[in-house]
Amino acid sequence: MRALIQRVSRASVTVDEKVVGEIGGGLLVLLGIGHGDSGAQIKTLTEKIVHLRIFEDDAGKMNRSLLDIGGETLVVSQFTLYADMRRGRPPGFTDAAPPAIAEPLVERFKDAIAAYGLKVEVFSLLERPVVGVSCSSIWAFLAFRGVITGARRDDLCRLP
Repeated sequence: MRALIQRVSRASVTVDEKVVGEIGGGLLVLLGIGHGDSGAQIKTLTEKIVHLRIFEDDAGKMNRSLLDIGGETLVVSQFTLYADMRRGRPPGFTDAAPPAIAEPLVERFKDAIAAYGLKVEVFSLLERPVVGVSCSSIWAFLAFRGVITGARRDDLCRLP
């Protein structure tokens, strides 16, 4: 499981000029699910994300978490986090889980964050009927809140 998080003052996803996911201040989470991923990683990743102290306190220090500020989360299912660019020109995505495996885990991730009482929006191209929707008609907008971006690769955190 891989997550790229970005602290935002607001974020949204638009498809064919219609907003399909939108949040105020909080985190944009690009979430990739791999073949070996299961519900076990969801608890660890959720705990890390909601408690990560990357929001400023009254003194201007990064001392507050998503929970502390009552922030919102926009989760975007992003299989491209599993892009393999070691060989050839086009990236390979064979390490990304297929939609039948990934989407239920993305939904469980959303539910795990919502269980903390936080607002969560999810966007996944795979869960919507997309007949006639080209990739060029999908737009993600985010307003950075500072320069905080973090990545979490579960496979880098495992001990040998």
